[in-house]
Amino acid sequence: MSRHNKTALFFHRAIGRSRLAQVVFIVAVWLIGEGISRASGIPVPGAVLGMFALLFLLATGTIRLSSMRRGAYLLLADMLLFFIPAVLAVLDHKEFLGVVGLKIIVVIVAGTLCVMCMTAMAVDLGYRLMLALERRRAHA
Repeated sequence: MSRHNKTALFFHRAIGRSRLAQVVFIVAVWLIGEGISRASGIPVPGAVLGMFALLFLLATGTIRLSSMRRGAYLLLADMLLFFIPAVLAVLDHKEFLGVVGLKIIVVIVAGTLCVMCMTAMAVDLGYRLMLALERRRAHA
């Protein structure tokens, strides 16, 4: 068994069964990315560097996707909690509670609706094209 496979097997056994261990590993990769970002002065957020590091580990097979799935789902399920600091920042800037805030909300809602509508139209078009191709193959 190669060293790469041994490492992958270790990660799979060590963190594959525990959600807490998976979350701790994801946070550790994030903190390592943060440390690299601050130490090197790279103008890229540490979370982005950590995300790329985790993507690299998954792409090379060092970590299996199945080993991280439960922890990732746990983080995604509680994602709303990560936006609480943003809400608290709004309270520090009272101007967001007036006309400026209403304008920003209108822009956010309109932008979200545009993205949702365009996504729905793109999915619908893709689905129709897929059905048309399947019909051509069935008739050919």
